[in-house]
Amino acid sequence: MITTALTELLGIRVPVVQGGMQWVGKPPLPAAVSNAGGLGIITALTQPNPEALRTVIRETRAATDKPFGVNLTILPSINPPDYEGYARVAVEEGVKIFETAGNSPGKLFKFFKSNGCIVIHKCTTIRHAKSAERLGVDVLSIDGFECAGHPGEEDIGGPCSGADRSQLARAAQELKIPYIASGGIADGRGLAAVLALGAAGVNMGTRFLCTVESPIHQNIKEKMVASNETDTIHIFRTLNNTARVFKNAVSTQVVAIEKRPGGAKFEDVRELVAGARGRMVYENGDPDYGIWTAGISVGLIKDIPTCEELLSRIEREAEEIIGGMTKLVKAKAKL
Repeated sequence: MITTALTELLGIRVPVVQGGMQWVGKPPLPAAVSNAGGLGIITALTQPNPEALRTVIRETRAATDKPFGVNLTILPSINPPDYEGYARVAVEEGVKIFETAGNSPGKLFKFFKSNGCIVIHKCTTIRHAKSAERLGVDVLSIDGFECAGHPGEEDIGGPCSGADRSQLARAAQELKIPYIASGGIADGRGLAAVLALGAAGVNMGTRFLCTVESPIHQNIKEKMVASNETDTIHIFRTLNNTARVFKNAVSTQVVAIEKRPGGAKFEDVRELVAGARGRMVYENGDPDYGIWTAGISVGLIKDIPTCEELLSRIEREAEEIIGGMTKLVKAKAKL
């Protein structure tokens, strides 16, 4: 059993957090992750309104007696969701752990902390991490370049790259609170590596997308198993809103439009990147129907296990690797 600051703070057995994922963080998945020893996360904005979130929280609690959390991601929007309403309902329902991400979350931090909640905040740079630390979060999730979704605009790598090995080591030097690593992690070797770099655990999204309990079409899971680390692509680079998504007919068309002479405006790709199309990918099983997120860790995915099988395997692999590393240390011969 691996014990870290994360497992002790959250009351979980395995130092693995299932990151919030739009259209995916529904009761079956977070409940399965929590039952398997990790921390399952419900995605609040997958629900159309706060009262729908209330129902989902109750469904999740009926499926697990273990800790689970709720994700709230704050993104620029012409008509922003009722973030305060989602937060209020989750607290009313007794949720004590929140994963946050996005712009200017200070108001939410204050609300959660005033209600005795634990906050895990996602950051892409040490600068942002230190700012969130000053605002009182409990755990920082350091997202690297390999992660699915938005990796930031500064191209700082994930745990699989040299750049983020430096970033995680810097986090150990500069942060006073626990942090976890996100991006490019899908197995026990990745967990053992980031623990060696000072992290208290990992955040995984793409790997959990490809599990039995993940509520997406089987065709998409099988497509992920057949893919490798070159099958993702960045869109919105020229719009300063970079996102890593699966490389398909739609995402390559978006990139081609961005590369046109004179560049592109969001209006030029709006129909291609519509969220409704991305949601349908998970429902109709057509990987080329719309934009869907996937990280470089898709190249490490070779099967579609249950969450119990996956977390047990990650735990066992990490323990074996950490145990094996101790054999590298030999006592110095006495003179």
